[in-house]
Amino acid sequence: MHVRRMAMTPQSNPSGAIMSVSNTNVAPLGQTTVPNSQACQPQTLQPLYVLSWFLCALFYFYQYAIRSAPGIMQDELIQAWGNSHLGLMIASYYTVYALMALVIGVLLDRYGAHTTMPIGIAITAAGCLIFAQGSMAAGVGGYIIQAVGAIGAFVGSSYVAARYLPARTLALFVGLTQCLGMAGAAFGSKPTRILIDPKGAFHAPWQTVWLGFGVIGLVLAVAVWLIMPRDSGDSAGHHGHLTLGNLLKPFRIIFSNPQSWYAGIIGGLLFVPTTIGALGWGASMLNRGEHTTMAFAASDVSMVPIGWVIGCPLLGWISDKIGRRKPVMLGGALVLLAASLCALYVPVGVMPRYSVALIMGIASGAAMIPFSIMKEVNPPAVKGTAAGVMNFLVFGTTGILSPIVSTLMGAGVGTMESFHRAFLPLVIGILGAICLCFAVRETGWKAQ
Repeated sequence: MHVRRMAMTPQSNPSGAIMSVSNTNVAPLGQTTVPNSQACQPQTLQPLYVLSWFLCALFYFYQYAIRSAPGIMQDELIQAWGNSHLGLMIASYYTVYALMALVIGVLLDRYGAHTTMPIGIAITAAGCLIFAQGSMAAGVGGYIIQAVGAIGAFVGSSYVAARYLPARTLALFVGLTQCLGMAGAAFGSKPTRILIDPKGAFHAPWQTVWLGFGVIGLVLAVAVWLIMPRDSGDSAGHHGHLTLGNLLKPFRIIFSNPQSWYAGIIGGLLFVPTTIGALGWGASMLNRGEHTTMAFAASDVSMVPIGWVIGCPLLGWISDKIGRRKPVMLGGALVLLAASLCALYVPVGVMPRYSVALIMGIASGAAMIPFSIMKEVNPPAVKGTAAGVMNFLVFGTTGILSPIVSTLMGAGVGTMESFHRAFLPLVIGILGAICLCFAVRETGWKAQ
């Protein structure tokens, strides 16, 4: 049994014309088999591929919700363990998360999404089930195990979008992926609090919540395994036998390309003003520096992830629509710079309520454009590794700048002068990203 599938060559335009047609076998359960990366991307959105991407993006929502859960149930963990160990868990989580970003990309390129993604989701679910055992060791260990699988959520979603969806929609679907992740961060924690609230209607044990998370993850893993197109990755044609040299080859390709570094650094520098600045220190700056109430400060800072939910897909859609990456990325960076300067130097009350934080979140959606550029400036055979390297560089930028900001904050934390001094590297970083925008190559479809 055969089906006809539209395919697109790398240089084709988005007009919808069919550039080439190829035969592909239909696998069991109605899945289309894609033999290797030589199979071109379709020019039109196909329901099976869109559903495959959505399930991976749903995994991103899921892992953001469970990532925030220990902070939501901190009082319960202190009561059970004597100490929440939240700092240890977060530090360990992100260390493992950043390192696994390099591994997951290679696995996707070599073995494909059908094999790699269900395993990653199942590992994350297993970490939840281990956490549900209740002991401190199980909690910390289970949380770290979650990081091993969780990195596959964004990288896998980006890989599926780059491999199975039309090239002209890449930035849109990368932005939608980030949108779902931010929705998990902004809204996913509320049900957890409702379930474990001792004064609420449910008053469920926190162990039961983690058990539920684990079951949800296992169901999602099975769904991805059933629906994801059954390809074999690029191993046969592009990666050779499983040797150290072949494992390192994709990294040599990516890291030897200056454009990869430009994209990674731009993405990192456009993220840190909101992650380190707004979400990390923003509430403290408003409360101590501007002398607002903590309730107002928390509400104001919460507008940043809501801005991400708006900005990530919106700017990605604009970039795909006009066929250009650089103007959208540069425009977002300039707006982010202006909003950051307003947050630092314009007193609270001058601008409309919550507007600065919301605009910062929307503008920082431009940080998603380099994720598309990273895939477009490197060969298709290493698209998974490219996504992993991009995440590694973004998290690496955060890891470098975070202690610098903390050091500059010094003992004078609580005054606006200390925040001005500490946030100066973040402002300089935005300026650096703007300069690098002129060095990065235009990869939108209109430039092809």
